[in-house]
Amino acid sequence: MAVKKVTARRVWITSLLSLCAMLVAIAILPLIGSAHIDYGRAIAGQSPDAEILFGVRLPRVLLAMLTGGALAAAGVLFQALLRETLATPYTLGVSSGASLGAVIAICLGGSQVWVASLLGAGLTLLLVMAVASESRRMSSFTLLMAGITLNSICMALILFLQSFASFGQSFAIVRWLMGGIDAVPYTTLAWLAAAVLPSVLYLFWKSREWNLLAVGEDWAATRGVSTSTLILSGYLIGSFLTGTVTALTGPIGFVGLIVPHGLRLTIGADHRLLIPASFFLGATFLAICDTIARTILAPAEIPVGVITAILGGPFFIWMLRSRSKLH
Repeated sequence: MAVKKVTARRVWITSLLSLCAMLVAIAILPLIGSAHIDYGRAIAGQSPDAEILFGVRLPRVLLAMLTGGALAAAGVLFQALLRETLATPYTLGVSSGASLGAVIAICLGGSQVWVASLLGAGLTLLLVMAVASESRRMSSFTLLMAGITLNSICMALILFLQSFASFGQSFAIVRWLMGGIDAVPYTTLAWLAAAVLPSVLYLFWKSREWNLLAVGEDWAATRGVSTSTLILSGYLIGSFLTGTVTALTGPIGFVGLIVPHGLRLTIGADHRLLIPASFFLGATFLAICDTIARTILAPAEIPVGVITAILGGPFFIWMLRSRSKLH
């Protein structure tokens, strides 16, 4: 995978344009909904506009943006680590571990589901690392095999637990596994931003090394990159991003596939462009999808994971057909 030379000016222009798209979405999307609100009344603190805007819609849009940006950035990272454009943030099993933790919590009474989900993601991360480290040299292949194996085990355990769950618990499990965005306290948004933003900045800081790794581990090693350390740090950061947002929203598919791949087709494969653009446009994409999910059948809501699957399914099929034509 050759990476074209990219100037610093192009990196800044691409990043600013994608950032502008996200800021426009932040300004517009909270206004969209079954109940009309006025920005002037909301800023003045007048009811019910202020409560709807600042208590419900804005936190929900911000959560969708942090989640979408994290998943898109993690998608770029795992595609570089595995050198596979069809890789997603859920390829290496952390999402399944998070889902298993949430399902266990639901079956035990539904208290602190997101905490159990985060613990499940962390334990899965440790297990994958333990299995992959048995090899003399940690590589993308050993991580992939370990992740796929644990992913299958977690999904089997989820099905096992669901078979013994009550009707209400089974409904809650299915609903959680669909993925959904809800309004959360600003304190939750603050700690999520504190987890996500530094991680994405680290990925951008290492973008030149991701470029080398995307070509091949041997290629990167001959140019002074410690591939084992880079793969380890990449897997940890990508899994941390995926597990953290999944703990709050459930698994939301295709964001980490659609956005990075679409950008590869338009701006190229240089990670100095891909990482910031994927974060900002991934944030915008998921926020738009969530706005559709909460308005298209208002007052009823569709889980946003259903919307991303409807959009992502045909896109995935198109990608597979495009790849088959190239071969």
